[in-house]
Amino acid sequence: MDKMKQPVGVLKGIGEETAASLSEMGIATIGDLLEYFPYRYEDYRLRDLAEVQHDERVTVEGKVHSEPSLAFYGKKKSRLTFRLLTGRYLVSVVCFNRPFYKKQLSINQIVTVSGKWDKNRQTITLQDIVFGPHVSKQDLEPVYAVRGTVTVKQLRKHIVNALKEFNRDLPENLPEQIIDTYKLMGKQEAVKTVHLPLDHQSLKHARRRFVYEEFLLFQLKMQALRKVQREQSAGTGHVFAEAGLNAFTDSLPFELTPAQDRVLQEILGDMKSPYRMNRLLQGDVGSGKTVVAAISMYAAILSGYQSALMVPTEILAEQHANSLLALFEPFGVTVALLTSSVKGKRRRELLERLAGGEISILVGTHALIQEEVNFNKLGLVITDEQHRFGVNQRRVLREKGESPDVLFMTATPIPRTLAITAFGEMDVSVIDQLPAGRKTIETYWVKHNMLDRILGFIDKEVQKGRQAYVICPLIEESDKLDVQNAIDVHAMLVHSFSPKWNTGLMHGRLHPNEKEAVMREFSENKTQILVSTTVVEVGVNVPNATIMVIYDAERFGLSQLHQLRGRVGRGSEQSYCILMADPKSETGKERMKIMTETNDGFVLSEKDLELRGPGDFFGKKQSGVPEFKVADMVHDYRALETARADAAKLIESKAFWSDPEYSHLRDDLASTGVLEGEKLD
Repeated sequence: MDKMKQPVGVLKGIGEETAASLSEMGIATIGDLLEYFPYRYEDYRLRDLAEVQHDERVTVEGKVHSEPSLAFYGKKKSRLTFRLLTGRYLVSVVCFNRPFYKKQLSINQIVTVSGKWDKNRQTITLQDIVFGPHVSKQDLEPVYAVRGTVTVKQLRKHIVNALKEFNRDLPENLPEQIIDTYKLMGKQEAVKTVHLPLDHQSLKHARRRFVYEEFLLFQLKMQALRKVQREQSAGTGHVFAEAGLNAFTDSLPFELTPAQDRVLQEILGDMKSPYRMNRLLQGDVGSGKTVVAAISMYAAILSGYQSALMVPTEILAEQHANSLLALFEPFGVTVALLTSSVKGKRRRELLERLAGGEISILVGTHALIQEEVNFNKLGLVITDEQHRFGVNQRRVLREKGESPDVLFMTATPIPRTLAITAFGEMDVSVIDQLPAGRKTIETYWVKHNMLDRILGFIDKEVQKGRQAYVICPLIEESDKLDVQNAIDVHAMLVHSFSPKWNTGLMHGRLHPNEKEAVMREFSENKTQILVSTTVVEVGVNVPNATIMVIYDAERFGLSQLHQLRGRVGRGSEQSYCILMADPKSETGKERMKIMTETNDGFVLSEKDLELRGPGDFFGKKQSGVPEFKVADMVHDYRALETARADAAKLIESKAFWSDPEYSHLRDDLASTGVLEGEKLD
C-alpha cells in the first residue's frame, strides 16, 4: 500500500476532531501533511541592528539598561517599556499587556528579545523574550496557515512526527536525469528541509527544487492538454486560393505592419493544417487585430466556410459589424449582426439565412451561443476580449461547427510569464507594433489641486468639437476611502459645464439597456463629457474622444490605467491622458511615473505584474492563473520558462510515455483527467 495515501489518523496524537480540522485545511493523508508547506519563517538568528530594515522582525541579545516602566490604560491594557543595550545600540523595548514581566526584569540582566524593529524610533515591539542569553534553537521556525481548532504549534508537532515515521517512504517523482541536470535536492531531503531548515542556504535549495517541480507538473498538464486537443480535434484544413486572399489584402486602405503580417501567417498556417487552431492573439490597443481577424475570416470564406465573431457588448458588436461591412461589401460577402436587440421576424429571417448558408460572417454578443442559432458550415470562431467570456461560453460557440478553428483576441497585454501559464495550452501570437502615423497619447500626472486648469483644458478641447472621459474609482461616497466618486464628480461637472456642454454618467449599477443608451449618446456626440467608473475599459470606440481624465489614478493597476488610456487616441487628432493622483506609497508614485514614461502595453504589463503579483492581474475571480504552493510566477519566471520547455520536450518524446523513470509524472498527469481530453479548471 502507498503509505502516502494513509489517512492522517494513523499518526499518534491525531484523533477524529483534529483529523476533521486538518481535513478543512486540505490535509487528509500523510502525503498531504508532508507537503503542507509553511508560508513564512520566524527568523531567530542574532543580528546586528545595522543590517535590519525598518519594520523587519529581529532577534537581539543585550543587557537591561533601565528599570522597566509600566503604564496601564483602557480596560486591563498595559504598556511596559525598558532600555536595552545591544552591541553599540541603546534601544527601547516596548511590551504590551504583559505587566508580570516587570518583576522578572532587572538592570544588567542579559535577555534575548524578538520583535518588530522601528528604525525611526529605535524601538523593538516585543513578541518573544528569553530571560537569559540566546540559546541556539532552530534559527528558522516555520509558520503555517491553520484553521479550526489546530494551532501552529500542534501542526508543527504533527508534521515532525510524520517526518520521523514516513519521510523515508516519500517517493521521488522527478526523473534522475532532471535532478542531475539542474542539481536539484532530492524529494525526501527537500521536504524535511522545508519543515526543519538548518539554515537559509539549504532552505533556498529546497525551495528551488519545489519551484521547478510545481512548474513542471503544471506545464506537463498544459502541454498534454494541447497535444490531446490537437490530436483529438481533426481541424477544418482550409484550402483557399492565395490570389483571392491577396486581392482582398491589397484592397485595404493601408499596408499591414510587419507584426500584423507575421501574425497573419501564423494564423493562416494553423487554418491550413489538419489540426484545429487554438490560438491567442494579443495586441495592444490600436495595433490592428481586427484587420488580421478580417483577413482570416475572408480566408475561411474562400475555403467555403462561415465565420463568427463574438464580442462582449452590443455597441462593440455594432461597430465591428459596420467596419466589416465596409471592408467586405465590394467582395460580395454578407455580414450580419445578431444581438439581443434583434427580435421577432427580423431574428427569424436572419437565423434562416444563417442556417441556409446565405450569411458568411455573423457578428454578435453572447446571443451567438443561444440554442436556436445554427450555422450552415462554421469554420472559424473569433472571440474578442476573450477573458470577458467564461470557459463554457467559449466552448458552446466552438461546438456550433464541426471542429472550427478558434482564435481568441485580447487588447489586455498579458506578460509572457502569465501567458505561458494561464494560456499554456494555446499558441500565442503577439502584434507588438503600432501602425505607422499613429500619434502617441500624451500622458501627464497632476495633483488634485490642479482641477481648475484641467476643467479649462477640457472646455478648450470640447470647443474644438472633441469629447472627454472622466473616470472615477467609486460610484458613491464611501466612509472608508477618501476617493472621488462618479456621482459627485458628475454633479460637479454638470455645474461647471451646463448648459454649454452635456455630461453623461455611466456606472456598473445601471441596467444594461441604460448603459447602452448612455454609451450611444456619447458615441453620437449628444453628450460631450462622460463620467464613468471603469466599465468603459473594454469595448468602446469613440474616435472623437481625445481626453481621458482619471481621478485617484493611484488606485488602479498599470494595466487598467493603460486600458483606460486606450479609449482615446483612436482618431487622427492628438489625444491626452491626465492622471490625477496624490499617491502616499512609493508603489503609487512608481505607477504614475511609469505611465508617463511609456505607452507600450507589454512593458507596462510586466511592470504591473512586478508591482501587484499574478493574483491581482486578472482579478481574483479569474480562474486562468493557478495557485502555486511555493513557486512565484514573477520572481521565478526563469524556472517557469525552463519547465515549459522541458515539459514540451517530454510530452513529445516516446520515452515519457513508456520508461519506468517517468511513471510518477505519468501517474500525476493521469490523475488530472487531461489524457482523456478533459479541460483543466
